[in-house]
Amino acid sequence: MSGFDLRAMARELDSLKGAYVKKAYMPHYEQIVLRVNPKEMDQRDIVFVRGERIYTSQRDRPMPMTPPPFAMVLRKHLRNARLTGVEQVGFDRVLAFRFDTKNGERTLYVEVFRDGNIILVDHEGIIVQPLTHASYAGRTLKKGVPYTPPPAATDPYALNQKTLSEVLLASDRDLVSTLGGKVNLGATHANAVCDLAGHGPNSPTKEADPKAVFDALQMLLGDLMNSREGHLMLNLLDDDPDDWLVHCNAMEQPLRQSWLSERAVEATPILLPQHVGMPRVSFSSLCESIDVWKGMHDAHALQRREEERFDQAGPGRGQSTEVEKLERRRVQQQKALAGFGVKIEKQQRLGHLIQEHWGHVEGLLNQTKEAVERDGWSVVKKAIKQIPWIVNAVPAERTITVVLPDENNDANGPQVLLELDASVHQNAQRYFESARKQKNKTSGADQALEETERKLKRARKSEAKQKASGKLNRLKRSKRMWFEQHRWGMVNGGHLMVGGKDAKGNDAVVKKHLSGDDMYLHADLHGAPSCSLRSAQGFALEERRPAHLPADIPAYRLVDKLADSALTEEKLAEAAVLALSWSRAWNGGGAHGTVYSVKPAQVSKSAQTGEFVGKGAFVIRGQRTWYKDMDVRIGIGILAVNGVPMVVSGTPDRIQATCPRHAVLAPGRTKKEQLANTIYRTTGLSTDDLLAVLPGACDVIEEHGMLTPPDQEEE
Repeated sequence: MSGFDLRAMARELDSLKGAYVKKAYMPHYEQIVLRVNPKEMDQRDIVFVRGERIYTSQRDRPMPMTPPPFAMVLRKHLRNARLTGVEQVGFDRVLAFRFDTKNGERTLYVEVFRDGNIILVDHEGIIVQPLTHASYAGRTLKKGVPYTPPPAATDPYALNQKTLSEVLLASDRDLVSTLGGKVNLGATHANAVCDLAGHGPNSPTKEADPKAVFDALQMLLGDLMNSREGHLMLNLLDDDPDDWLVHCNAMEQPLRQSWLSERAVEATPILLPQHVGMPRVSFSSLCESIDVWKGMHDAHALQRREEERFDQAGPGRGQSTEVEKLERRRVQQQKALAGFGVKIEKQQRLGHLIQEHWGHVEGLLNQTKEAVERDGWSVVKKAIKQIPWIVNAVPAERTITVVLPDENNDANGPQVLLELDASVHQNAQRYFESARKQKNKTSGADQALEETERKLKRARKSEAKQKASGKLNRLKRSKRMWFEQHRWGMVNGGHLMVGGKDAKGNDAVVKKHLSGDDMYLHADLHGAPSCSLRSAQGFALEERRPAHLPADIPAYRLVDKLADSALTEEKLAEAAVLALSWSRAWNGGGAHGTVYSVKPAQVSKSAQTGEFVGKGAFVIRGQRTWYKDMDVRIGIGILAVNGVPMVVSGTPDRIQATCPRHAVLAPGRTKKEQLANTIYRTTGLSTDDLLAVLPGACDVIEEHGMLTPPDQEEE
């Protein structure tokens, strides 16, 4: 983003003044997200992509379960802080976000140049924490030191015609370079001013008409001040229709955004002369245009981070398989061995060259020794500068670096280090000895490479066996997703349903995860879990499928806003099956049961006078919707949520339709621990995760890829 872009962006973001910060996230090392609640507007994210862009978005974006340290610092200082203003620092590519917090004013400086940086500063101007520590010629960005903005550049708004004339007259560069550098316009807008002023960009600055240039600059700055739109400039493909705008507008919204994103080349707050004739789409704000262009890419930041952990070609960020580690080790060892061979050959060649030029080397050694004994090192070092055959001298080590003659006996041959107190033979022998030691190292490196090759062969065989068995590579997680603390499942439309595992869990489900248009479900049995069917929160298919997932594992992401949030009777009937299966009906021996549902407002902890409501229990008031003769049978299947493979429960029909690898369970005699171990041996999934999903002792009615590897089943 240029200074022009950031001036328009500061004005747009300043309109969020009064918004409260809800939370800070860091889905990727390159990205920071501030979730804010503006007054009389919907919640949105302020997205900072370091060194690239700043904008607002309302997209669903998965976030890491464990926030990185910088995100935790921002939460500590900015949670519930009120945004008091956003301003551009001068006309530089730096925005200052000012917040009012309980501990005083805090400022978040966002630098959008070079690699970018984000710096949190307290009310005294002291840096609380930078995203990246950095040192420049005139300033240092680290914790505990005062924040110093970059050196102030020219503000075009502060120029008058006289000042601009002086700048042009004093410049020895062409017009576009002067406007871009001295006037701080940048290349794009400097070319625009040249065009509007009627001058060629490479014309001499002293020949330019100062008034015409000043008027053109004022026209550009005036357009920027009055602009309230954002324009997305496009580069259409060869097969796009002539009536591309009609074709684009006829698309549904997600497809339209994807179509525009693939063809966008620039987002701008104002139209410049060079934009004439280019296809474009205009939006109500610069934020919206940037979000259409880059929003989908930025919303998948967490997924990209997870993919990097499985990236076989890269250096391995995070977790790698054993094969990947050994392949990287083999490449490093092969590279080192190649380097050893080059070094051995070079050392031997230099030793032979010293012997070949015996007289030349001996003459340099003798002359230098005599000069040192006669005049001292200080005189010799000065004299060396005039001698083409001697490059350098180190008095402390009594060594000189000399040039050997080339094939024409000129001083253009290789350089060698000579010890003054050693003979020509001893100096040559030192190079031969160095080559011999390197050969010994090479022998050990060869053995290490052979060992790596053996281990790699075994690891590949083991990995192939694992893939054939259907086992998954699981991500090691330091923290579970919030819903995994409860019983959970998925119903039609991707809606998430959670139920308490105990009295404390029941209280948590109702208090934290039951509101608005959600529905409360409860089996008509004593001690059954309190369940919440979320209307808006659930699972949506991942637009960019993670590369590390097998083809038979569907990829979903956890979202806060489902496309279809209506809870129909069909969805409630599915949820009732789960609520019944999670109750004692599963182990009670009954084949059918009854469940009821009510709205959140009908669920209360307040009892009548003289009554007591225990922990995990609730009072239900008003009319209930009953679901009778529900079948006690569920399905479990493997899918990935935010890139993490896990087992989900649902109705048998829903799981069979969603998960290629699934099983249908009914109450039975097989202990759930035994079944969990069997599934673990087939899939590689954690037994703890499996035990949390299995409702009790089970019989497997039908299965595919859960107890038997898929390839064996097909055979």
